[in-house]
Amino acid sequence: MVIKQLSVFLENSPGRLKAATKVLAEAKINMRALTLADTADFGVLRMIVDKPEEAVSVLKKNHFAVKMTEVLAVEMDDTPGGLNTVLEILEGHDVNIEYMYAFMGSKPRKALVIFRVDQLEKAIDCLSKEDIRLISTEKEAEELIHFCWE
Repeated sequence: MVIKQLSVFLENSPGRLKAATKVLAEAKINMRALTLADTADFGVLRMIVDKPEEAVSVLKKNHFAVKMTEVLAVEMDDTPGGLNTVLEILEGHDVNIEYMYAFMGSKPRKALVIFRVDQLEKAIDCLSKEDIRLISTEKEAEELIHFCWE
């Protein structure tokens, strides 16, 4: 019920993001979801890719600091209150959200939300009991993500 996310730590300088994406492009690794956050000194590129183990290997070979973590991918209604429904369930079970990012789904009125939580198994259990659909593979997540340029 979890998928693998890569976190790539990037110097906060021009061209560093492009260098990381170029490495992945040359290895024919497809980025299907991503978010970029920065601090004064570095940025963190978090992403879901189609071949996570291969991506870690090729990034490390090219001197990028990269970490793989397990995250929840949740399919939810793309309607007012859809996110709130999921958040209420997690809060009701004392599950803390460390960060999240969201995408429109390719299915009508569906969205895909990636959650990093402090209690992964507890989150899986409480969401499953409430019939919240959890995505279990990178391939399944890829099929749900809709990019405007496709």
